[in-house]
Amino acid sequence: MARKTRDVLSVEWVRLELLRTAYATRGGLLARMDPRMVLLWYVLLAAAPWLTHNVTVLIGLFVLGAASVVASRVGPLVLGLFVFGLTTDIIALFAASFFFGGDWNTLAALAVLNLKIGVMSMASMAAFISLDPEKLSDALLALRAPELLAFGVSYGYRMLPILVDEYITVLEGMRLRSAAPASRGLLGWRTVLHWSVMSVTAFYPIMLNTAKNVRTTVEALETRGFTYAAHNPKGRTLRLAHLKVRGFDVAVVLTTLALVVLAFAIGVEYPLYRIG
Repeated sequence: MARKTRDVLSVEWVRLELLRTAYATRGGLLARMDPRMVLLWYVLLAAAPWLTHNVTVLIGLFVLGAASVVASRVGPLVLGLFVFGLTTDIIALFAASFFFGGDWNTLAALAVLNLKIGVMSMASMAAFISLDPEKLSDALLALRAPELLAFGVSYGYRMLPILVDEYITVLEGMRLRSAAPASRGLLGWRTVLHWSVMSVTAFYPIMLNTAKNVRTTVEALETRGFTYAAHNPKGRTLRLAHLKVRGFDVAVVLTTLALVVLAFAIGVEYPLYRIG
């Protein structure tokens, strides 16, 4: 059991999870859809919780968001970070509420806020874990986003594995060249401080290497006529020719819209709590 836990929490496992997340290799419901429809689905579900303070509606949307996370096969790393972040945010807000003299109405209002953030976060996870760099870039380009924005999104995704590999290489090199603390200290604080300093200082060489890679990439793209192709109507049409909205895409969006409307209808009929 200890060995399995150590393997799961290793740097290599984190790296592989980041790559699976960035390149949408897990499949899932939304991964089979046209990327433009995925963005439409995301806007629909992410905007809905901000239109109400009704807890019944928000609980229904939260359940819908959780179902979309399961259907999209969100990985354990991203899901664990979401649960950890939402839990710590709830604890911090509740502690601040009591510290500054809040009452149960304040806690209820904070619960409503956290429900909204939770729904939006789960919609974000489900949507963007289902889009690889090319799909997301093409969707933005098809929606008339600036060409440089579409390229920047795609380039940022593709730089992720390179940055992770370089960071691991630099960190391992620093670990081999530096001496460990002679004494661990109380509860190992010297060891923790040693690793924390190395983890932060390892970012400085990465910044220099990133600047070099950006310059090399830009020169290579300009040599191949990237700027001209992005503005040329024929090049744009050729790049976006594979995008096609199917009946399955429309069915998913309409089903989500119907479930959102149903949640609002049930909330009006059976309101648990509502501000204002």
